Amino acid sequence: MTSGVDIPLRHPAPDSEPERPTLKTIAAETGLAVATVSRALKDAPDIGEATKRRVREAATRLGYRPNRAGVRLRTGKTNVIALVLSTESDVMNHTSQLIYSIANALRGTAYHLIVTPYFPDQDPMDPIRYLVETESADAIILNQTKPEDPRVRYMTDRHFPFATHGRTDMGIEHSYYDFDNEAFGIAAVEALAAAGRKRLLLVPPPRTHSYARHMTTGFVQAAGAHGLAFEVLTTATSDSGGTAIEEAVMEHLANSTPRPDGLLCGSTTAAMAAVNAAERLGLVLGQDFDLVAKEAIRFLHRFRPDILVVHEDVREAGDFLARAVVAAVERRDTPAKQGLERPGSVDRGRDNKGGSS
Repeated sequence: MTSGVDIPLRHPAPDSEPERPTLKTIAAETGLAVATVSRALKDAPDIGEATKRRVREAATRLGYRPNRAGVRLRTGKTNVIALVLSTESDVMNHTSQLIYSIANALRGTAYHLIVTPYFPDQDPMDPIRYLVETESADAIILNQTKPEDPRVRYMTDRHFPFATHGRTDMGIEHSYYDFDNEAFGIAAVEALAAAGRKRLLLVPPPRTHSYARHMTTGFVQAAGAHGLAFEVLTTATSDSGGTAIEEAVMEHLANSTPRPDGLLCGSTTAAMAAVNAAERLGLVLGQDFDLVAKEAIRFLHRFRPDILVVHEDVREAGDFLARAVVAAVERRDTPAKQGLERPGSVDRGRDNKGGSS
């Protein structure tokens, strides 16, 4: 005999999500204590690399993602590293490598990367103030530093962890990684002098940036030491954009007597634009003029094999900066970490076996 009342059986909805993996789930999977799993995911120095790898692999396999709201409530941290970039950066060659290398260095750690851009008509302090005042990130990495950089002073005064891609001249000890652009300027002039060039032209970075001063100093000192005539382009910078650089260089070459026969460019975009400008005037690279540039991705020799190229290891820079800010977040008494990359040899593509690189 039945009561005539249907009691529905409770089945999970067919499209319901499985239970979200937790630290306990990973601990059960690996046979480790929850505390060990937690510290391994935070890249704690007292946990062995084999254990960290085992925990990370299990976390990836299980689809584990930390509950960031819970993490912030427990620790006051966001587990976010913010990379603040100008939209004027050389995205094709330089910035893309920086983003990749920082993100790659943070893989397998408790931290993830966000990229915060700012625009030419915007105060560079705006994104810094927002990130610090809203506590949207645990640390900031920024580039295109100035000798007197208000962003550096602001974060230093507030004891906010940060690192810079580039140096400052403020008497403030802080973490940075930089390419030795003064040494690059010297090496470039020496390569042009060795090629027999007598009248040099620098297409400099924006003059407000620290590395512009470094590059210009090396260029001027080396040109003077070799007794070479030299000029610094004033109508465009290496960040002006391809069209603006091309027009400025073409006008300068067309109206200069005698004409520069050795060019030094502060970016990949500037190098390509300058070559185009010279060729529009009927000049031949490697015959009528030589050009030296630096690049982060090996590309310029595929554009023109006769360009003289110095490679900048932006991947190493990104890895260094990521580790520096994580160390600052987790061990605030750690001394500032600083690195300086010396430029390698100047390379002409046609000198390599098999032609261009």
